Amino acid sequence: MGRKRFADMNCSVAQSLDVLGDWWTLLIVREALFGTRTFSRFERNLGISKNILALRLENLVDQEILRRVDVGQHGTRFHYELTAKGADLITVIESLRQWSDRWVYGEGKEPVRIVDTRTGNPIPPLAIRDEAGEPMSMRNVAIEPGPGAAPATRRRFGKRDATTT
Repeated sequence: MGRKRFADMNCSVAQSLDVLGDWWTLLIVREALFGTRTFSRFERNLGISKNILALRLENLVDQEILRRVDVGQHGTRFHYELTAKGADLITVIESLRQWSDRWVYGEGKEPVRIVDTRTGNPIPPLAIRDEAGEPMSMRNVAIEPGPGAAPATRRRFGKRDATTT
């Protein structure tokens, strides 16, 4: 059974998942954020099979999340570097890391920390913030159709009562 595609779904989360694919893809991006550049290092650090790694790296290059750079040492040899599009995924990776540190590992048991190089302090918890920069709770947010909403999305979120959510 093949992986479900979301190309026809009018949803930014679904479209992101269609681009990023499976868990290996985000782990490869995490490794790239950690500084991993070579196929052999990705393979060793992740414990991933060569064929799966090759497919995921190819997809990340095709999606312009990574770029393949020929370093030309001893024949053809490539390094992989994050593009601006790939580097933007640090927020996604950090959000997942913070969620796991809170709900899976627990305070004081975090496997890695992301720190501000200027201060050495861990970066503050990510949060949805209002215009003044204050954290917001779920009771302060609503979901509504955006400018790119399909008619079905507009119908789904057009009403503001409990039966439509």
